[in-house]
This record gives sequence, structure tokens and C-alpha cells, in this order.
Amino acid sequence: MLIVAVLALVAASAALVLAVVALRRTATAKRPSVDALPEDVHGLRQEVAALKVEAADALRHLSVVRYDAFGDVGGHLSWSIALLDDAGNGVVLTSIHGRSEARTYAKSITAWSCEQQLSPEEDEAIAHARP
Repeated sequence: MLIVAVLALVAASAALVLAVVALRRTATAKRPSVDALPEDVHGLRQEVAALKVEAADALRHLSVVRYDAFGDVGGHLSWSIALLDDAGNGVVLTSIHGRSEARTYAKSITAWSCEQQLSPEEDEAIAHARP
């Protein structure tokens, strides 16, 4: 009985080795070379590169900072949000919430800085949005 079990184990091991060798041959045979890629793949690569250039101008870096603008008003209802592109151009929006009113401000950002003075919360929003 022991001899039959050993023979079965040897046969199973041999079958496993043959299966692995066949799988490797199939994987390398199906893998095309870079030169053999169809022309449309090269066109797709050019299109992806163009989309990356176009996406650089998108406002895709953003950060929100919530805070209490006044000591007598809680709940972090005031906020500043930075919306910037890859070059750091965009806008920072701020809403200051008080007891009886809320005021909203927009400041233009160029190259990660602003001509107008920024509040600490606006600076923080821009810093967090920067990649």
C-alpha cells in the first residue's frame, strides 16, 4: 500500500512539473514584442500623452480647511477651499460664518501665491492642496 502511495505522489509531481513548463511556454509565446505592437497602440500612446498635457490645466488639486472664525461661534462653520491646477494657478474661496451673516471671498492664486494677503486658513488650504 505504501508503494502505491509513493508512486502516486511521484506521478502527481511529474504532472505538476509538466504543467508548469507548458504554462511558461504558452505565456512567452503569447507575449508580443514592442516592435510587433499594432499602429493603433502607438496612436493611443500619443493620445494619452496629449490628455496628460491637457489635464495639467485642470483644477485637480484641492483642499478644504474648516475653522471657527470667531470665538463666540462654534461648529467649524467657516471654511477656505483651494482649487488649483498643476502649476499652482486657480482660486481660494473663503466663507466666514458669523452669528447673523456669512461673507464669502475669492482670491486668485498664481504659482501657489496670491497678490492679496491671505489668512492663515487660506495659506493652510493652499499648502494642503500642493502635491
